[in-house]
Amino acid sequence: MSIYLDVIWLLNFFFDALLLLLTALILKRKIVKWRILVGAFIGSLVVLIVVSPFAAIGSHPLTKLLFSIAIVGVAFGYKRFRYFIQGLLTFYFATFMIGGGMIGVHYFLEFDVQAFDGTILTQSRGFGNPISWGFVLIGFPLLWYFSKNRIADIETKQVFYDQIVDVKLEIDDVTLRVKGLVDSGNQLFDPITKSPVMILDTTKYEELFPKSLIEQSKNIELLTNDTSTEPHKWESRVRLIPYRGVGQEHQFLLAIKPDQITIFQGNEENIVKKGLVAFNHTTLSTDGEYDCIVHPKMLISSSIKSAS
Repeated sequence: MSIYLDVIWLLNFFFDALLLLLTALILKRKIVKWRILVGAFIGSLVVLIVVSPFAAIGSHPLTKLLFSIAIVGVAFGYKRFRYFIQGLLTFYFATFMIGGGMIGVHYFLEFDVQAFDGTILTQSRGFGNPISWGFVLIGFPLLWYFSKNRIADIETKQVFYDQIVDVKLEIDDVTLRVKGLVDSGNQLFDPITKSPVMILDTTKYEELFPKSLIEQSKNIELLTNDTSTEPHKWESRVRLIPYRGVGQEHQFLLAIKPDQITIFQGNEENIVKKGLVAFNHTTLSTDGEYDCIVHPKMLISSSIKSAS
């Protein structure tokens, strides 16, 4: 059997470079190309040691650990001990994640089911067989790309949930506890009082509000054109908030002035000094992760006290 040492070394060099790049992306480290390449070159030298008379030393776990330390040290430098250990452990995490994924996919594709004397037998034909270089050459970049995107999705989700807050609305005898998304894109203000406006998904809570108020919020023209609409006890709270959507003319949202808005963040209660709640009759979150969009100004203009 012929062993093409140059090809194996080149593959290991590229794989080490990709693992270091993935490590940098996970840790949000600055990517210095020449450092990544030198670190990958040091890692690829293990291949040369394995086929040399020092193969026993090269395959020893301590030797591999020393090489890993050298790889991470060259690729990311040493600023402090915690910084370096974080890089080293993340490098191992990326290696195990990609390697484990490739083994898992290999055995998944090689898995077989047979029937013998009425008994179902499972067999992995790949057990004990090395993963082919062709499989590695195709599977490694695909798993690297898959892992990179999944990590980005996790980070995006984490940032998203960092913006989710608990909101308590008190309006007369109605008290609502909902999840709110703090969205910098919400820039609605009452043009008269300059109060920030929170947008509430009322599709779940219509029965809690006066029926005539809900009808007015769905048909703003009823406020001025229809005198037959029966009055309700919250008329003094009603405000009209102008807004303009993309590709739309100026429109209006019906909003009401609550008695109090309380936003909970961790162990803190943010009592909004002034704010309005606008009615929206479309689902804000298709996944049901939040029921209102909180104006960021509400967090700035609120008074804070400990929840304890």
